[in-house]
Amino acid sequence: MIVHGFKGGIGTSSRVLDEKSGGYTVGVLVQANYGARHQLHIAGVPVGKEITDLTPTRGSATDVQGSIIIVVATDAPLLPHQLKRVAKRAALGIAKVGGTGGNSSGDIFIAFSTANPEIRTTKEIASIAMLPNEQINPIFQATVDATEEAIVNALVAAETTIGIDGNTVYALPHNRLRDILRKYNRLTN
Repeated sequence: MIVHGFKGGIGTSSRVLDEKSGGYTVGVLVQANYGARHQLHIAGVPVGKEITDLTPTRGSATDVQGSIIIVVATDAPLLPHQLKRVAKRAALGIAKVGGTGGNSSGDIFIAFSTANPEIRTTKEIASIAMLPNEQINPIFQATVDATEEAIVNALVAAETTIGIDGNTVYALPHNRLRDILRKYNRLTN
C-alpha cells in the first residue's frame, strides 16, 4: 500500500457529534493505496512538495493510480438513500489530503448504520427511526473530517517496508512532518 508516495495501509478515525446534533458517532476505516507525492496535504500544508526524497524504489511517487476503500459506520438512524449520500462525502475527505481519483483508481465507498437493529429479526410490521434530511449536515461533516484523519493516521502509523529484491516504500518521517507543520504554523511546539 502506497499513499502519496509513502507507505500506507489501514487507518481509522471517528467523530462524536454534539448533543444538539444528536450525539451520534461516525467512524471511518480506510484502506489507502493511492495518490501522487506532490498532491499530499496534511492540515492544509503541502507536505508532498516539502518532502521530495524518500520515494519508493519501485513504482513512481508521481503516479496517481491506486485505490482506496472507505467504510463509514454510524449509529445515526439513516435510511439506505441517506447512507449513499454519506458514502459520497468520503471523497471530500480524500480531496482534503490531496487525492483526485486518478484514471485507473478503484475507489470503493460504503456506509452503514447500526440503528434500528430490531428490523432484522421482526416478523411483524416494523417502525423505524429516521434522521430527517434537514439534520444530516453534521453527519456529512463528520464523514469528511474522519476520512481525512483516517488517511493521515494510515500514513503516520505505517512503517518503512522492504520487499522482494530490496524494493522499499518509506514511511512518512514523523520528525520532518512535525517540522513542516511548524513551518506553516500548524503545530505550536
